[in-house]
Amino acid sequence: MRYPEEDLIALLKNAGVDFTSSLPCEKIGRLLEMVETEFSNPPLRHVPLTREEEGVGISAGAALAGKRPAMFVQSSGIGNMLNALLSLTGFYELPLALFVSQRGIYKEKIAAQLPMGRRLPKILRAAGVPFSIISTRGDFGTVEKKLDTVYKKNKTHAFLMSPAIWEESAKKGTPQAPLHPIAGSRLKHSATRLVPHLTRFAVLNIIAPYLNNKVVVCNLGFPSKELFYVHHQPSNFYMLGSMGMATPVGLGVSLSTEKEVVVIDGDGSLLMNPGSLATAALLTPRDLTIFAIDNSAYGSTGNQPTLTGSCVDLELTAKGFGIKNTLKAATEKQFVDAMKKKGKGPRFIHALAVSGNRDVPNIDVPHLEIKKQFQEFLRGK
Repeated sequence: MRYPEEDLIALLKNAGVDFTSSLPCEKIGRLLEMVETEFSNPPLRHVPLTREEEGVGISAGAALAGKRPAMFVQSSGIGNMLNALLSLTGFYELPLALFVSQRGIYKEKIAAQLPMGRRLPKILRAAGVPFSIISTRGDFGTVEKKLDTVYKKNKTHAFLMSPAIWEESAKKGTPQAPLHPIAGSRLKHSATRLVPHLTRFAVLNIIAPYLNNKVVVCNLGFPSKELFYVHHQPSNFYMLGSMGMATPVGLGVSLSTEKEVVVIDGDGSLLMNPGSLATAALLTPRDLTIFAIDNSAYGSTGNQPTLTGSCVDLELTAKGFGIKNTLKAATEKQFVDAMKKKGKGPRFIHALAVSGNRDVPNIDVPHLEIKKQFQEFLRGK
């Protein structure tokens, strides 16, 4: 007997899907295990996620590098990713296929799954995210037709999959999903105390020469505006929305190209999606550097304080999530030495700065032109 999961995976491969990511759902346990197994052999890639929103960013980075991404989540997770779907994937016109285990509609035993599961079609319709109802194995033909549009026309499409599809598979037992241990022992770390003296704008000026011809993904708001003013180049991808997505996008790009990738992130953004550091530690992209400029403030919204000024050390956070190659810098020499230093990635540079923004013009390159130039650089044009 052939499982419906096998049919769906074969369909995905025929559509050219080569980059998958997922979060657990008991209703599609066998499907998730098979996806992980089938898409873990290069050039195919599977990424286990810590949060759905993170997956949107990683998938966007993979799409920028020419991959065909697909995500597997449950219906409750859509609520965690709507803004990123609209202001990142949709805004930059990137392809993404969403396979959603729709809870709350078929033999649901968990009452908390009912509100989101039942309202999901209306939520997606209101958000302008196209979707298809996949109720039976016979609806897989719809998946095949829609996937062609997703990847040829750079669209987002959600496939709402009823648990009824996998019911016979579930009766035969769901295999235990494999674990992904990170090698190494638990270590105690002590914080390195440095005093910042330079603004983010000054830091960007110092590291600009070391960004030449590198792939750069920059945090939204004033960081992108300042980088555009200091060192614009076609290989820069400016985040114009989706706070917290710079590191996930950079991670997705790094997993999909052999070029060196530098993410310029910030404390407020990293605190919003810290789990991305764990994902980077697990997948160990060799050529990824996360340059985290920490000025202990939400610089683009009025310099309100972040928790890095009182109780969070981002370098220790990165270490705690499993990133081994880290350092802290606060002076011009330390920034230069950090950018010159090589080592196996992912690298995390905790760049301390004082708060404050430089009054620079807005980015005057249209967002789709930013995408075009970035993709042409990745393709070597």
